[in-house]
Amino acid sequence: MSFIELSEDDRQILLTLARESIRVRLLFDRDLQIDETVFSHALQQPACSFVTLKIKQTLRGCIGSTEASRPLVVDVVHHAASAALDDPRFPPLSLQEEALVSIEISVLTEATPLLFSSEDELLAQLEPGIDGLTIESGAQRATFLPSVWTTLPDKQQFLDHLKSKAGLEPELSAEKLKAWHYQTVCFRE
Repeated sequence: MSFIELSEDDRQILLTLARESIRVRLLFDRDLQIDETVFSHALQQPACSFVTLKIKQTLRGCIGSTEASRPLVVDVVHHAASAALDDPRFPPLSLQEEALVSIEISVLTEATPLLFSSEDELLAQLEPGIDGLTIESGAQRATFLPSVWTTLPDKQQFLDHLKSKAGLEPELSAEKLKAWHYQTVCFRE
């Protein structure tokens, strides 16, 4: 698994643009427009990201993607506004809340498929605190970022909660699952 090499300047630019993206959507009800060609080579690389918003360490929104389909800088700008206003688990962020929210960006490595014939084999391949996990069964799919291990440190609990997030039964057999793992580089304001 390889990471995009992000300088400290790249990270600060992404955090600043994420904040600006939220403000533009809140104030003007439109997306922040950027020209990705003016940014560093690293920020122009196709990559996937998640933007997580918290108020006093409590989740307030998190949106992202597990497949790279656009330049990293564009991906982050898009996901920041979506985390603030389009996460179906929360009401849209208010302008007053925007001042209280902290932003965390996770840049994902390319996901690697996991091969397994039992749930024990799947769980044995996971490194708590290191691996993010995406599971899929039919049309149902969900992912947990590596940061979720802080609240679900047990491998079985981690998988069971992920199955629930995907709308799957906890006792669903491993033979009916596809799974991928990935890692992230995280940085926050």
